[in-house]
Amino acid sequence: MFWIDFLIFLFACMAAGLTGSLFPPGKWYSELNKPTWTPPNWIFPVAWPILYLCMSYSGATLANIDSAGSALALWALQIALNTLWTPVFFGLKNIKVGLIIILLLFLSVAICTYVFWMFSFLSGLLFLPYLAWVTFAAALNMAVFRLN
Repeated sequence: MFWIDFLIFLFACMAAGLTGSLFPPGKWYSELNKPTWTPPNWIFPVAWPILYLCMSYSGATLANIDSAGSALALWALQIALNTLWTPVFFGLKNIKVGLIIILLLFLSVAICTYVFWMFSFLSGLLFLPYLAWVTFAAALNMAVFRLN
């Protein structure tokens, strides 16, 4: 059952990731003022599949723990916020609302990491790279907001 759960979580992550291809950064983003520490564009399609695999494994691990219903609800919240950010930031070109969403995403991922850790060391550990990435992405979104 674990691997079926893993595939379900992976599908949810892939659906979230699909927004990246539906709303690519494009010319608008390339013309924004960005901080010098902005990563090159090739990093994003490398990092996200790794993060999605970790997130999926973490979710599947939780799904196989009887008392982890609230933790799974938190997982659903963070993937919903994750899915929402790209269409708002790149699709609507709304840096301010994107910042609000990514700050909520950061908060939800931080809470997830803590709660997941209480249920399963591995689940919490697998969310640490995601937490680091979202922390960096929130700082980048904030810098882009300030510079534009």
